[in-house]
Amino acid sequence: MKIKLVLLSLWLTVFAGPMVGFGADSWDVVSLDKEVTITISHNDTGALSYSVSLNGKVVVGDSPLGIARKDQSFVSGLEFVDEEKKSVSIDYTMPHGKRKHCRNKGSEITLSFKNSQGGLIDVIARAFDDGVAFRYRFPETSKDIFEINQEHTRFQIAMGNKGYLLPHDKAGQYWPAYENVFREVDVGVLSPKWDGWDFPALFHVAKENAWVLITESDLDKNYTGCRLSRKSENGLYSLRFPDPQEGNRKGHPKPKSSLPWQTPWRVIMVGDSPGDILESTLASDLGAPSIVKDLSWIKPGRSSWSWWSESGSSKDADAMKKFVDLAVEMKWEYSLIDANWNTIPEEKFEELIQYAKDKDIGLLLWYNSGGDHNYVDEQPKNRMTLREARRKEMKWLKDKGIKGIKVDFWHSDKQNIIKLYHELFEDAAEFKILVNCHGCTIPRGWQRTYPHLMTMESVKGAEAYKFTNHYPGQAVWHNTILPFTRNAIGPMDYTPVTFSDHKYRHKTTWAHELALSVVFESGLQHFADKVDAYVGLPAGPKEFLQEVPVAWDDTKYLAGVPAKYVVVARQKGKDWYIGGINGQKEAQKVTVVGDFLGKTKYTCTLIQDGNTAKEFKTTQEQVSRKKPLEIEMPQFGGFVMKLVPAR
Repeated sequence: MKIKLVLLSLWLTVFAGPMVGFGADSWDVVSLDKEVTITISHNDTGALSYSVSLNGKVVVGDSPLGIARKDQSFVSGLEFVDEEKKSVSIDYTMPHGKRKHCRNKGSEITLSFKNSQGGLIDVIARAFDDGVAFRYRFPETSKDIFEINQEHTRFQIAMGNKGYLLPHDKAGQYWPAYENVFREVDVGVLSPKWDGWDFPALFHVAKENAWVLITESDLDKNYTGCRLSRKSENGLYSLRFPDPQEGNRKGHPKPKSSLPWQTPWRVIMVGDSPGDILESTLASDLGAPSIVKDLSWIKPGRSSWSWWSESGSSKDADAMKKFVDLAVEMKWEYSLIDANWNTIPEEKFEELIQYAKDKDIGLLLWYNSGGDHNYVDEQPKNRMTLREARRKEMKWLKDKGIKGIKVDFWHSDKQNIIKLYHELFEDAAEFKILVNCHGCTIPRGWQRTYPHLMTMESVKGAEAYKFTNHYPGQAVWHNTILPFTRNAIGPMDYTPVTFSDHKYRHKTTWAHELALSVVFESGLQHFADKVDAYVGLPAGPKEFLQEVPVAWDDTKYLAGVPAKYVVVARQKGKDWYIGGINGQKEAQKVTVVGDFLGKTKYTCTLIQDGNTAKEFKTTQEQVSRKKPLEIEMPQFGGFVMKLVPAR
């Protein structure tokens, strides 16, 4: 018997009553626009599976569901018990991100089953216009501690398609940190490392004209961060837990909890364009609601940062004053003081704090997250791990007027470290401290729950120019993949806009670098180059960096394909900022400006590549919906535009 989902009203779903037992039943959960469907199937062996369709075409094929606890298995022999359906309405405000006001509506079903031992499990599935999500829940109550041996969730992607996947780091002194480059690979190809593939994982299901991004959200203290296994025979990707070696071998690699207990959401964004993935806020929508009621103290902004250009400068108060002055010159809100600032004599450090206060520049301070879960010696260490020490430090930060912290070297997705993230975020909220995580995991819906979590690294960014000789050749196309993958799921601290050549020379043009200030989204945007590189800019690019926001009212995809090029428009108030980058050896022509401008006419300041890769060309144009601009980006080039309503 097949059970179909029907729409009773605009967004309320109702199901025909199922047959109790092992009948080969299925349930369709459909998005409001009727284009996205997740189908949960229950076969005659009592096993569960699911599939995902877009516009009636299967984009994630029949994939197993199930979870095995150490004490009981919930993989087969499951007997249907009950169902509950409801509508879902999500509505919240973000102080930073792709858009200020986030809304989503969908349908949800909870299917309850019991195993042969009488143990209960719920499968909760949701369908939205931009994707689907599902999770498991153990609804019983017990103070005993249970352990999960394996989550049997799989993701079936048809062979013959392409994936944009990130190899997971082998555990080590500085890893895992999600700092490889995304690779364009055939579905089913082995990861080059035994450690598997990271979330998020992007696939182009070409035959069905669909794009699919897989990640997770609402990861709480009671679970581990997950990723995909190395093998994916016939395109069947499976989940895996962290390696035992992660986090200096501290912590348990498998999840443990009392009951009731639920897993994170398994999130599958879908769309018929890569822009649907870029624009989606589904990963954030599925995060738990904010614990912060008053958002007024959360101030997104731009920051100067000395470490990239002068690695040892954070030990020198006078050197730091130069970067405070840079923030003043560039009209930025913050200046970040990196590792080992605690070696500055106390009197000199107090003087530096006052110097920044007098110039109305907020200071951000670096911390080592360890603890015994890493063996990196950078200081200060052991101030953010244990609660008593952390709260003492945060009170000191608040008393000194320090605005935020950068916490580095996490090195694990085990449950003990996931718990540490949450506890640090909770304490930071109480003391009104902004947070930036480096050497860390990916955003997992946390930016909604903790809106003072301004950004996370978990990306191979500009610092690689100091360490990796092949990075300049990778960055040109890697940069064009990130808006559709890593940055699609949350803020990303790439530390962009570096014009200077460090140890390994850029292949991107200066206009490409300037465009990263718009193409990449981060609630704290750390501009990484040296003082002279920004102060000495021509008037047009310098003014652009003095004005470009980091928190957006809306985001629009205008054009692009991962690994080739991308053009993104972001709105702030009545103004629009547009950034485009080319990752190809060939020039790329794009037609910019579309219906999103409405009937308004705009004055456009266009900054693009000049006669060489290290020159700019700035012009002004009048543009409107009926008067688009055609722009040619040269090899590895780019452009930015600022659109202001014409007077």
